[in-house]
Amino acid sequence: MWSFVQKIKNKQWVWLAIDSHTREIVGAYIGDRSEKSARKLWESLPSVYRQRTVSYTDFWAAYPIVIALLVSKADEQITSSD
Repeated sequence: MWSFVQKIKNKQWVWLAIDSHTREIVGAYIGDRSEKSARKLWESLPSVYRQRTVSYTDFWAAYPIVIALLVSKADEQITSSD
């Protein structure tokens, strides 16, 4: 979902992470569609959601990069704490 601020050229995307069972919004970020914004959404998630993530996307280029890197980091943390 996106909107613009002051000028139509200044698009701002609303990034949301939603718990599929409760439908609760568990993370949010407003920004562009960059890798940096994808990381900010990830950082907005409570740690319990970062440990066990299933994602559904529109396959925007930034998503696979960020999700793959961050999910593998979460897996490493779980493995090292076992």
